[in-house]
Amino acid sequence: MATGINIRTYFEGRWHEGSVPLMRSADHGMWLGSAVFDGARLAHGLVPDLDLHCARINASARALMLEPTVDAGDMVQIIRDGLRAYAPGAAVYIRPMYWGQDTGYMAIVPNAASTGFAICLEEIPMPSADASTTLTRTRFRRPVMADAVVNAKAACLYPNNARMLAEARAKGFGNALCADALGNVAESGTANAFLVKDGEVFTPVPNGTFLAGITRGRHIMNMRAAGMTVHETVLSFDDFHDADEVFLTGNMAKVTPVTAFDETTYEVGPVTKRVREMYWDWAASSPL
Repeated sequence: MATGINIRTYFEGRWHEGSVPLMRSADHGMWLGSAVFDGARLAHGLVPDLDLHCARINASARALMLEPTVDAGDMVQIIRDGLRAYAPGAAVYIRPMYWGQDTGYMAIVPNAASTGFAICLEEIPMPSADASTTLTRTRFRRPVMADAVVNAKAACLYPNNARMLAEARAKGFGNALCADALGNVAESGTANAFLVKDGEVFTPVPNGTFLAGITRGRHIMNMRAAGMTVHETVLSFDDFHDADEVFLTGNMAKVTPVTAFDETTYEVGPVTKRVREMYWDWAASSPL
């Protein structure tokens, strides 16, 4: 089942209408999980940081021992060509993907020279301005580099996120706030996490257990450019309970206010609102 509507797929050098078949039954990505993806957004007529997302998918492919076949600059142009089919004002989720096709050493290692590539576009509305979520603790943790390919946006990592979200939903919450291997806060089940205390902003320091997202980085740059104090540091769950504001950041929604973390509740505060406003102001002024 697709996430959105009005799907277009780029595969084997051209655009197709709809969600088309991509993998063969014996492809390495089908039975051994060598698949990576990235996500960008068309919203308000803008495609913020599209070049960075296209560069990251190529880096993710290499992390899974796949050889990327499309230059990031060429990928940007392919995506822009595909987006022209959508109506003005449409909000579209942009998902380039690579996967292993042939097997290599002992069948387990993918043949780096045989890599599938596709782009999927899906029309998915941006969340409403008053959308928010709630968080709860989860018993599942983010892995470390010694255990998983955490330096890639890899499909094989997402079953762990899925069980975090399923646990949160069963407890009546919208998302999960998860720990790293040492028990410090890493991120949520779907996005990077920030807290605000006494007007200053704090976010977990990248430690190799989670992707420090492109949207996360953009928010940090925007806030610092505006003279705001942003700390990338080790954070505990108690720090989040003690916060004045909490928000999540990611490509799908850009900024998602958090109104509760287990028994702690928050207002959607001025810093969260300002971060969202600064993001779209920056996007409107960006050449891409």
